[in-house]
Amino acid sequence: MSPEQRLRWYVDVWEVAVADVLALLRGLDPADWQRPTDLPGWDVRAVAAHLSHIESVLAGVSQPAVDVPLGPRATTVPRAYTEAGPAARAAWSAHAIVEELATSAAGRVARLRSDPPTDPAGRPEPTPGGIAWDWQTLLSNRVVDLWMHEQDIRRAVGRPGGLDGPAAAHTLGVFAGGLGYVVGKRVAPPAGTTVALEVTGPQPVRAAVEVGPEGRAVRLPDPPAHPTVRLVTDVEGYVVLCGGRRPPEAVAVEVDGDPDLGRRVLAALAVTP
Repeated sequence: MSPEQRLRWYVDVWEVAVADVLALLRGLDPADWQRPTDLPGWDVRAVAAHLSHIESVLAGVSQPAVDVPLGPRATTVPRAYTEAGPAARAAWSAHAIVEELATSAAGRVARLRSDPPTDPAGRPEPTPGGIAWDWQTLLSNRVVDLWMHEQDIRRAVGRPGGLDGPAAAHTLGVFAGGLGYVVGKRVAPPAGTTVALEVTGPQPVRAAVEVGPEGRAVRLPDPPAHPTVRLVTDVEGYVVLCGGRRPPEAVAVEVDGDPDLGRRVLAALAVTP
């Protein structure tokens, strides 16, 4: 797949992810909007408002002014920006939030189809909070963000699903691709350490890394027969760990091999808070 084709593929998958979220939100009962999610302080309504906010920003829509002071829920400037979306929509109806998301996404689809990006390293305008992302990062991250939040909502309202589509496959691939960083940088075990990961279910993943003499963990073409530790969990367990949604002790994971190393890797998996 060429770089241009990859960018078009991201747009295709993002469009599907938006449609899936909209279908889920439109099918919720009124009580579902107040159900708490795994994200501290956010109910389903706040998650939907966050998605609506970001897609509205990317569509170039002027945003209502709202001040979110730094505090327990917004400890950094990026976090305050994230909280601003739900805060600005606190008085909106659920219908208004859904329709803003639908309208913003439709406008973005039209523009991305009529004038598609061709350079993955090019700089899109605008970006969320003005962050310096290129097209590759922005389009990839929108798929991950939408699908992860769809799953947040599904867990909150008890409607599992959406695990077998392209957005799920992309998100799992992104997380699995970060295993080397997690092991080499965050856990930093001795050279020669091998970590194998197996994710079971509709989007199975098998990945393994080995720590080299310089401390970098490199991807192995195939998991070794006897890794230092092997971690096995299902798709939902893996995404809640990588998303920092739940602690390792709240997720069913089979640890085969060095138990201490296994615990340390599991504790370091959260790469998308």
